[in-house]
Amino acid sequence: MNRIETKFKELKKKKKTALIPFITAGDPDLKTTKALVLEMEKRGADIIELGIPFSDPIADGPTIQEADIRSLKHRTSLKDALDLVKELRKKTEVPLVLMTYYNLLYKYGIKRFVAQAKRSGVDGVIAADLPVEEASELKRYARKSNLNTIFLASPTSPSQRLKLIAKESRGFIYYVSLTGVTGAREELAKDLIFSLRRLKRLTNKPIAVGFGISKPEHIRKIRRYADGAVVGSAIVSVVEKNLKSKDLVKKVGDFVQRLAQSCY
Repeated sequence: MNRIETKFKELKKKKKTALIPFITAGDPDLKTTKALVLEMEKRGADIIELGIPFSDPIADGPTIQEADIRSLKHRTSLKDALDLVKELRKKTEVPLVLMTYYNLLYKYGIKRFVAQAKRSGVDGVIAADLPVEEASELKRYARKSNLNTIFLASPTSPSQRLKLIAKESRGFIYYVSLTGVTGAREELAKDLIFSLRRLKRLTNKPIAVGFGISKPEHIRKIRRYADGAVVGSAIVSVVEKNLKSKDLVKKVGDFVQRLAQSCY
């Protein structure tokens, strides 16, 4: 087991849903990202996703696209994110997942990426545009290094494909709650609970729900049916609104704490 699997086992005993906040590495800068990770853990985050900025983030809506642009203005790279994780490991054991796109991993070199990710202290990787059927190289190296490969399941995935995603995912399965890109939504998809029940019947692995989860009420609605809640755009929006504020880290922490209180 690695840190992700250990965390879900621990939370299951407590009957707690994992809070998984997402932020973009390097938004607004790497020093602030480091402070945000430590603050979010202190405020109740169980697992933290770090997005690697990319010029063409096809799964992401406007909020995260803007965060990527802000980060890329500082030329934040995949290597910078790996170095950041290495620095964070001096202060925290919170499970860390990199959310990225396959082009970045391919250009960096899959074998090289996995080796450096493991040395840095990364626990899992999500390549949002990598189909499970085409992930053999990443899976091969990742499994040797005990790096969790996390795949996306969606409302349009047929049962046979859900079974394959469940079989090949390590750490948890990332369930995309809606058809569309990331972004805060007012209401959850009407068929979300039905879809989660369907997936639960196919696997015993933890399921974390993302895309559109943006407030405590959403987490309270899904926590009986999901093992984790991923909140991204709503948190990145707090960062964006406070770019010039000395209280940026505290304000993100306050929001994460409110989310965490809904996980019990």
